[in-house]
Amino acid sequence: MDDRFCFSCRTRLLLLAWLRRSRSPGRIAFIRRYGYKEIVRATDSFRWIIYDNYHGSAYRARFKDGEAALVKEVRSLDLGQESFYEEVKLLGRLHHRHLLTLRGFSTGNKRLLVFDNIENGSLKEHLNDPLRTPLNWKARLQIAIGVAAALEYLLLFSNPPMYQVSISSSNIMLDENFTAKISDVRLNRESRSHSKAPNVSCSEEEESSNVMFQLGVLMLELITGQSSDQQGEDLIEWVQDSSSSNGNSIDKMIDPDLGNSYSSRQLHKLLAVARLCVKSRYEPSSFSITHVYRYLEKKIGTDT
Repeated sequence: MDDRFCFSCRTRLLLLAWLRRSRSPGRIAFIRRYGYKEIVRATDSFRWIIYDNYHGSAYRARFKDGEAALVKEVRSLDLGQESFYEEVKLLGRLHHRHLLTLRGFSTGNKRLLVFDNIENGSLKEHLNDPLRTPLNWKARLQIAIGVAAALEYLLLFSNPPMYQVSISSSNIMLDENFTAKISDVRLNRESRSHSKAPNVSCSEEEESSNVMFQLGVLMLELITGQSSDQQGEDLIEWVQDSSSSNGNSIDKMIDPDLGNSYSSRQLHKLLAVARLCVKSRYEPSSFSITHVYRYLEKKIGTDT
C-alpha cells in the first residue's frame, strides 16, 4: 500500500475519531414487541434453523405479511430482563446498509430478536446449494466490501466499542437485492462494564484481530465456494495445501461455479488481503479494518 493510500487512511481515522466524540446517540427506530405464539407460528415451531452457535440459534421466519425475517435467540444465561431490554435498545440504534435492522423482540420461553428482510437466505446457502443460481464474481466482491464497511462502522463508531460480531457465510444474510447483511451482532458487556479498566484496550485489540481473521476466512469462502466448519482452520489448511502442491497456483482453489467470468487481477488481490487478515490472528498487524475496507473499495472494487 503506497504512501498516499496510507495518508488517506490516517486522515479517515482522524475524521472517524472526531465523529465518535461529537456524535450524539441518535434516534432509536420503533421496535415492535411480538407475541411469543406469533414467533412460534412464523418459524414453524423453531424448525427453520439457519445457523446455530454458542450465542444462540437463528431461525427463518415468515410472517402473515409475507415478509421473510430472521429470528435470533439470545442465550446469555446471565442476561437479566433489564439487560435484555438494554440490548434491544442499543441494537435498535444500529443503522448501516450492511447490518440487519432490528425489527422487534419477544419474550417467553425464549428471548428473541426479530430482524429484517432475509429474502435470499444466507451466503452459505448460495455457495453450497446446487439448486441456487451461483453468485457471480461482482456479487462476491460487493459482499466482501460491504461486510468490511459494516465492520468499520461497528468497531470505530462506538466509543468504547459496544458491539461484538461473528462473521461467516452462515450468518451473512442476503436481501432481495443480494446486499450482504451481518446478522450476528451482540452487545460487548465486558467493554461497557469495565470501560476504565487498563486491560480493555488489550481486549479490544483481541476482538479486532478476531474479527479481521473471520473476515479473511469469509474472503476465502467467497473465492473457493467452500464453507468452513472448524472456525476457518480447515479452509485455511485446504487453501495452503492447494497452493503448495501446485507451485503457488490458485487454479484449484477457485470455485468452479465462477467458470472464467472473474478478474484474475482482482482475485489475486482479494486472496492477498484474505491471507493478511488470517495472519493477523497469529501476528500483530500493522493495518486496521479501515485499511482493509478502503483497499477493497478503492483498489479492488474499482479495478477493471
